[in-house]
Amino acid sequence: MRVVFMGTPDYATQILKELITCKDIEVPLLVTQTDKPVGRKQVLTPPHTKSYVLEHSLSLEIYQPKTLKTTEAYEYINSFKPDFIVVAAYGQILPRTILDIAPCINLHASLLPQYRGASPIQSSLLNKDKFSGVTSMLMEEGLDTGDILGFSYFKLDEHIKVDKLFEKLSIMASKLTIKTLKHFHDIEPIKQKSLDTSYAKKIKKADGLVSFLEDTASEIYTKFRAYDPWPGLFLDSGLKLKDMELVKGIGKPSTIIATNEDGIIVTCKSGALKIKTIQPASKKAMSSVEYIRGKRLEVGNTLV
Repeated sequence: MRVVFMGTPDYATQILKELITCKDIEVPLLVTQTDKPVGRKQVLTPPHTKSYVLEHSLSLEIYQPKTLKTTEAYEYINSFKPDFIVVAAYGQILPRTILDIAPCINLHASLLPQYRGASPIQSSLLNKDKFSGVTSMLMEEGLDTGDILGFSYFKLDEHIKVDKLFEKLSIMASKLTIKTLKHFHDIEPIKQKSLDTSYAKKIKKADGLVSFLEDTASEIYTKFRAYDPWPGLFLDSGLKLKDMELVKGIGKPSTIIATNEDGIIVTCKSGALKIKTIQPASKKAMSSVEYIRGKRLEVGNTLV
């Protein structure tokens, strides 16, 4: 079967890998987002999927339209005569013209109808879900509202971080993609129950702001699991909290109550955190012990 693949980040790359290594599937075209400026120097950087194709000299075309809502986009994608269009974290809603080319199957990183939208993986961590998973869905014009074709799930480790969860879900999604494609004509699609719907908003830099005075240790640690490495956690002062773990401790919030070789223990609104790595504004990351030594802070002082 001929499959046009549409996807942008590393989550999508894992699915693309699985598609191109399947002997029964031909992938003639990758559709992905445009190259974007990244970092302080704003270096023009290709999407992860495009980088993978170029680095491995794969023989498929790469198409990066700014929008799919043009006759040109429709005609170009249609010219590949796909049997299916597989979509994974592409970054744009597909217009009706594209949806009509072939059955469009989306691999969404949640158990729909939970967490429709932009940040399903982070949302599952923020909400301390017991389970996480992926859904294959027949796409329509709404936002992640199409009929369910299949799903896979597993029990969440209470300490798993977003990068590891992305990796685990991408592998799970890649296997589900092949299973869905091979059995597509035997699958009885299931309509989503609108009563169970929830939405995952697009994450902003400001979401990483935390306070030892206003947030509990558990709340900060949960955000750390969901937001590291981006947008990361930071205090009002601009101090970034790069590595931490939950520990026991009581005292006035924001107080350094102990230090050891691998970190400092800081109290929060309730509970305490072992802060291991810190990054001052406009500087490189360093051990928290080294940081407080340079600032001449001691046990009993406030960390801000």
